[in-house]
Amino acid sequence: MASIARPALLRQVCNAAPSRRMASTFAGSSLKHPSPLTRRPMQSAFATPGASRVAAFHASGRRPILPPLPQVVDGDVNKPAPVPEPSASHGNYHWTFERLISAGLIPLSIAPFAAGSLNPLMDASLCALIIVHSHIGFTANIIDYFPEKRVPLIRKGSFWLLRAGTVLLGIGMYSFETNDVGITEAIKRVWHA
Repeated sequence: MASIARPALLRQVCNAAPSRRMASTFAGSSLKHPSPLTRRPMQSAFATPGASRVAAFHASGRRPILPPLPQVVDGDVNKPAPVPEPSASHGNYHWTFERLISAGLIPLSIAPFAAGSLNPLMDASLCALIIVHSHIGFTANIIDYFPEKRVPLIRKGSFWLLRAGTVLLGIGMYSFETNDVGITEAIKRVWHA
C-alpha cells in the first residue's frame, strides 16, 4: 500500500501506460509499439499543463530567503571543529550578568509604584537597567539572525545601528529624567488618565 504513494513508482506507471490513441485502435488493428525515441510519455495526474517536470504531491515551489552557502571543507576530514578561545566576559559571567539584570528589573519596576515615592536614584537605576537589558536582547537577536559568515556587512551595520540607538535612548532617558517628571511618574499619569 505504501508503494502506491511513491512518486517514482507513480511516474513509472504513468509513463508505461498506453496512450488513448493506442487504446482506441487496439481491437481493430495490430498493436504497434512506438520506438522509445518517438514515444512521448503520458503526463502525470499531478502535473500542470505546460510544466515540464513537477514533483508529485508538492503544492508550491521552494523559495529560500537566503541561498545556501557553498559546501566547503576547511582542511581535511580529520581536522576537529574550531573551539573558541575561553573568555570570562562571553561565558559564564556574561550569562550571570544578563540574569541579574533581568531579575533586577522586577523589583525596580514594582518598588516606585508600591512605595509611592519619587526617588530620582531609583528612577535612574530603572532607566539604566532598561537600556542595558534592551541592548543585550537586541545584540542576541543580531548574533542569532545575521551570521558573520553569510552577511558580514549587514551584521556590522546592525551593530552600529544598535549602538547609535542605545546612545540616543540613553540621552533621551536622561533628558526625560532631568527635565521632565521621570519615567515612573509618567507611567502613573498614563495609568490614571
